[in-house]
Amino acid sequence: MQTHNLGYPRIGSQRELKKASEQYWAGKLTAQQLMQTGSQLRLQNWQLQQAAGIDLVPCNDFSFYDQVLDTSLMVGAIPTRYHDLMEEKQLPYIDLLFAMARGYQQDGHDITAMEMTKWFDTNYHYIVPEFTANQQFTAFNNKALNEFNEAKRQGINAKPVLLGPVSYLLLGKEKEEGFHRVHLLQKLLPVYITILQQLEEAGAYYVQLDEPCLSLNLSAEERQAFVTAYQEIKRKLPQLKIILASYFECYGDNLSTALSLPIQVLHLDLVRCPAQLDDILATDITRTRTILSLGVVDGRNIWKNNFENSLAHIHKAVAQIGEERVWIAPSCSLLHVPCDLDLEANEQVLTPEIKQWLAFAKQKIEEVITLKQLACSENSEAANNRLQENKQAHHLREISPLIHHPAVKKRVAAITDQDAARQHTFAIRKTKQQEALQLPLFPTTTIGSFPQTAEVRSWRAKWKKGALTQEQYDALIAQETESSIRWQEETGIDVLVHGEFERNDMVEYFGEQLNGFAFSQHGWVQSYGSRCVKPPVIYGDVSRVAPMTVRWTAFAQSLTKMPVKGMLTGPVTILQWSFVRNDQPRRETCTQIALAIRDEVADLEKAGIRIIQIDEPAIREGLPLRKENWENYLHWAVKAFRISASGVGDATQIHTHMCYSEFNDIIEHIAAMDADVITIECSRSQMELLDAFAEFKYPNDIGPGVYDIHSPRVPSRDEMVQLMEKARAVVPTRQLWVNPDCGLKTRGWPETRAALKEMVAAARELRAVVVANS
Repeated sequence: MQTHNLGYPRIGSQRELKKASEQYWAGKLTAQQLMQTGSQLRLQNWQLQQAAGIDLVPCNDFSFYDQVLDTSLMVGAIPTRYHDLMEEKQLPYIDLLFAMARGYQQDGHDITAMEMTKWFDTNYHYIVPEFTANQQFTAFNNKALNEFNEAKRQGINAKPVLLGPVSYLLLGKEKEEGFHRVHLLQKLLPVYITILQQLEEAGAYYVQLDEPCLSLNLSAEERQAFVTAYQEIKRKLPQLKIILASYFECYGDNLSTALSLPIQVLHLDLVRCPAQLDDILATDITRTRTILSLGVVDGRNIWKNNFENSLAHIHKAVAQIGEERVWIAPSCSLLHVPCDLDLEANEQVLTPEIKQWLAFAKQKIEEVITLKQLACSENSEAANNRLQENKQAHHLREISPLIHHPAVKKRVAAITDQDAARQHTFAIRKTKQQEALQLPLFPTTTIGSFPQTAEVRSWRAKWKKGALTQEQYDALIAQETESSIRWQEETGIDVLVHGEFERNDMVEYFGEQLNGFAFSQHGWVQSYGSRCVKPPVIYGDVSRVAPMTVRWTAFAQSLTKMPVKGMLTGPVTILQWSFVRNDQPRRETCTQIALAIRDEVADLEKAGIRIIQIDEPAIREGLPLRKENWENYLHWAVKAFRISASGVGDATQIHTHMCYSEFNDIIEHIAAMDADVITIECSRSQMELLDAFAEFKYPNDIGPGVYDIHSPRVPSRDEMVQLMEKARAVVPTRQLWVNPDCGLKTRGWPETRAALKEMVAAARELRAVVVANS
């Protein structure tokens, strides 16, 4: 029985990768120093896993940005707009990678970044590959070989991890019409085979090819692509042993395809889909030599593994196919969980009672090893002791008075359909809102947050350490808020925001003020690039203790006659971007959060706030991967949003925000949310995402983002006008707002001021065009 891991967090337990990358972008670190940080992190990860007893330690799971972008560079799928950077400037590899991810605006070049979207149903993002009909592939960079050799020099028995060729194509996007990207497989395969051959020649015994698209609903043509690809790899490299890994869902109707592939090891995510083990054991796999990798340790959540449940799966598989054909692993890469629970030493932040229920990446590696020891006949006394400790921890969690609150459950049970409906239709509400707000055509606004400078973050750190009193901290926040209001007034923005300077994170801030949430000091996970988040832990029933945002929103509104938006995070996003309890259905937890947000919305309205934004960037992200499961999720997710938003009068305008999502398949449900205004990410896709809203004839107002806040480049007024003209071509003028793609928290003030001035100028030009043509 072997153990292996599909991937390890790459950011470092102290976010070393984030800090080094941002210092490099700021010119404070050399490329050599950045590379050295990467080498140190890789070595630490390899040594930790090897010391724990993992038989096959992954390599090439590290990235300076994301694994899909790495693959694009590996196979030479570099869009033509970057070719001048390669040829004229001879940009080094690392700078080319960052230019593709973040855009490039210097030395006379102004090049937009590639599109970014969510990695399946996670809060991790990847850079979307761009394909043309005559796309050429070439072995541009063999990062996988370099890191395998690096591990080999350190005495590590490494297993290279690559994104599989078919999933790579399916995760990309056609940039012109007339072809399907899967048709590029025959051009792509020779490059993959060259890279795999080099790995084999270097001594790689097993190679893990991730094909997570096997968890999706696929066409017959797409399924055939997997057969074609893996038969060709087997034909050209008959001795290479392939581990095929899919995760996040069942194989479903792709199971027969997966079982037919000429591979040595098939990985199963038994956390997301435990039933598939029975499905597979019911096939003729018992008469083959295929090894089953059982993903029994949750790679997506932070709860301690239930050893008894995992052992039941392991014993079932062993009984049918034998111990030597069963491997043990996490369900997916541990990229999605924090690094090390041992760092959580402050009991005032994370209490011992809650901590004993948790496991981070390092602990999950230890769980894999313990499960192997318990599953094998020679299991040790120490392993048996860990089994008893595991049983006790689960029992204590089950009976803990921290978790269950009857009043919360009673309120959820009492919800009626009326609680999820506004008083009147949007047409009636829009008239009343326009009378109250008197907004111009193409109203301008921002998504909510303004730059959190090092100075602002230092105030919060000093306040938490007691170096600033509450009064001193509040005075600084008030000063920064007033400054931002005055600047917005001077700039001419129509709907203002208070800037959120008092907030650490759009989910953590709310979780800190709600019952049922716990927090960590070092529980960081990567969202994209250098962006890390520290998700709260929802361990119990959720309720609101007191108003959470009214004070600072009302303060900002008192400073101006312009409308100030109240800014809230929606229930689905709080759910998705937290580590959610696994002892009750997610819909139940989401509804509890919705009621807490509903109370906050009502209090904002009472305080005189007439525009309230309830952000739901994660509602598309939470969509199940298989379409047969969509309707159930969308029913309770949309209802949760409506519960949170429906306790106000017609004249109160409800906004929501979504980013980096494909809306086509769920546009009816987005409309059913019935927000008065929806703002969406659109600039990286050049307004392509609006097509879904146009075809559906979306009835409410829309703010398509006109500039990409995830890139440091400042777009011109003309660029924004052109994007809005594209929007006007498909959406009625009177439904359109003008805004950035997302919040501006991570940007600097100089670029923020410059971009927003251009945005306001673009809106004014658009108004002038409409007036001139009327």
